[in-house]
Parts: sequence; C-alpha cells; structure tokens
Amino acid sequence: MKLLVPPSRRLILLSGVGAVLSACSGGTGGLPGFDSTATPQGGSAQPSGPTIGAGSVKVGLILPLTAEGQGATIGNSLKNAAEMALAEFPGADLTLLVKDDRGTPDGAQAATQEALREGAELIIGPLFAPSVQAVGQVARGAGKPVIAFSSDSNVASRGIYLLSFPPENDVNRVIAYASAQGRKSFAALVPETAYGKVVEGAFQQAVANHGARVVVIERFGSDQNSMRAAATRLVPALQQADALFVPADAAAMPSLGLVLQQAGYDPAKIKPLGTGVWNDANVARVPAIQGGWFASPDTAGFNAFSGRYQKRFNSAPIRTATLSYDAVSLAAALARTQGSQRFSESVLTNASGFAGADGVFRFRPDGLNERGLAVLELRNGQIVTVNAAPRDLGPRTN
Repeated sequence: MKLLVPPSRRLILLSGVGAVLSACSGGTGGLPGFDSTATPQGGSAQPSGPTIGAGSVKVGLILPLTAEGQGATIGNSLKNAAEMALAEFPGADLTLLVKDDRGTPDGAQAATQEALREGAELIIGPLFAPSVQAVGQVARGAGKPVIAFSSDSNVASRGIYLLSFPPENDVNRVIAYASAQGRKSFAALVPETAYGKVVEGAFQQAVANHGARVVVIERFGSDQNSMRAAATRLVPALQQADALFVPADAAAMPSLGLVLQQAGYDPAKIKPLGTGVWNDANVARVPAIQGGWFASPDTAGFNAFSGRYQKRFNSAPIRTATLSYDAVSLAAALARTQGSQRFSESVLTNASGFAGADGVFRFRPDGLNERGLAVLELRNGQIVTVNAAPRDLGPRTN
C-alpha cells in the first residue's frame, strides 16, 4: 500500500508507510502517553494568539519571531513557510497555534505551556537548541511529541525529533562516496569551532566505518596566521593521503584556500571534500578546492520552493525555511490519513520515511534524522551534481 498526499503536494509518504500505519491504526501504539486523539480535549482553552488554518487538529508552532539579531528574520521566514504549506495543502485539517518564544528558553517554555493548554497535539519548533531542551521538558511531561529545527544532535531524544540538516549526515554521505571512488587515506583541516568539533568526530567515525584510515587532522582558527600555520603543518603529511576534508564555510574558505595553495596543496592530486557549507557561490569559486565533492540536499527542491515563496511573499526565503514547510506538510498529511495514531512514535519514526522539499528524510527513534543527500562537485566555479540523492533511504541500520 502506498499513501500519497494529493498530487499537488511536494511532501508525500513513501512506499511502505501504509503497511506499518495500517497495522497500528486500531491500537494505542507509539510512545507511552503519546495519545493523539481525533477529538481535541474538552478542557482546551481558546487560542490566545495568532493562528493559521481552521482545522480540528491543533499544532503548536513555536518560533523566535521577536528574537534579537537574525533570530527574528529566521523565525518569520519559518512562519511564512508554515503558512505556505497549509495554503498548498487542500483541505488541511490543521490549526497552527503560532507562539513567539522570543529566542529564549524561558519564552519557549511559556509558549509550549500555552499551546498545550489550547489543545496542541504536536509542537513544531523551536529553532535554538536551548529552547528545544526547554520545550522538550514541557512536551514530554504532557505526552506530546516535538518536531524541532535545531541541528544540535545533543538535544534530540525519544519524542523530541530534529527536522534539520545535521552535519553528521553530510560527512557520512561524502566519505561514503569518496570511499566508493577508491579514496582510502583521508586528511582533515577543520575549524576550531563547535561545528568543527562535530564534523571532526563524524569524520573520524565515517572513515573508520568504511575501513579507511585518517592520516592527519589539523585545526585552524579564524585569523590568517592560524590558517597559515595549520596549512604549513598539514601539507607535508598529505603525501600519504588521497583526500582532504575541509569543512570551511564561505567566511573562511577563500582565505583558507589561498594559504593552502601557498603551502603547496594541489587539489588535482588530493581530492578536496566538504560539507553542505560549501553550497555557496563564494565557496564554489575558490581555486584550491575545485574538483571537490560535498554532500547536500538536492538543490532542485529548494529552488522550486523558493520560487513559490518569493511569488507569495515578495521576498526570498532563508535556506532553512523548507524545514517549517515540511514539518507542517507532514503534520497535515498525517492528520488526514492516520486518525488517532497521527503523531504517535510508530508513525513519526516509520522506517520508510517521508519526502519533502529537500528530498527524503526519516526520524530515528532517538530523535535524530537521516536524509537522502546528493553529492555535488565544484567545477569551474559552478556546483554540479555528480551523484543524485536517493529516492528512498533503504533499511534502517540503527
């Protein structure tokens, strides 16, 4: 059995979901306490803030709408994407209870409590890791699941699912592809940042998983002197390597690429590898990493989403706006097809997964997600696909 959302929808339930969902549709499966009944609780309060949609199934949408810095910009783009998701889902039986967490854990906790009082069966958001922790404590106590947008794997747990772009997925995909192309000796030059620590750990694990070896790992700071010193230490050891993992973003990569070239690094001899932070026009033009491979969601889905978003809101979406779009689309699809089991653990962690604007994804029971990623190459300053994203994720291995 194959469950599909209407053909106009970009998010579908993939093959195999139907069998699993049919098997549990009459019971109380899922995480204990996750009883998402079709009828809202009689004691639910009336919504006290903005809402999107007018369906019978209530879902909290918790975002940093008035946070300081870039938080509010991100939060409002996520809100717009949620609105667009409902508008593009004919007859969606959802009401989104829109709550502003102000970008703080205290605000997120209060917003969650308010949404739950108003009958929310599922919480979508928040964005920042400390806020996810605060929301998780409240939602878990009420027996309601959370689909949050943080990429910090430390805040995922059973019932607290992260719909984001975990850097570990990027690393696993590009190392697997490089290994399949015969690369067996890997070096790394990673930033001395929280992101750098995460991808360094994932890099070491991925290389080991593919029976390859790590030749050397060097770390660099944000200033050019630190970059130059790291490159000088690194390059002599590259004689034993056939690939160099350099997960530097658009702010660092142009300068880092220059010092690598000055130190004698030749990308034609030692294949450069990166992560999704390379999916940037400024990175694509860096001479030192031409020919390099990196993993990222297929760009076609986001480009299509972005075009519709710009037409609707007369502005460009942030890159992560698709996360909110997919979360709301998923909630609407499950509300339509799964009855009382719609947000149960067995439904949300179905191994067949779901297909969204950024390709296929699935939630693991531990709250992390797996994505089908493409492998892209930097070629003459352009970004081209060399290995397409999979259309399904295959058997679960964890």
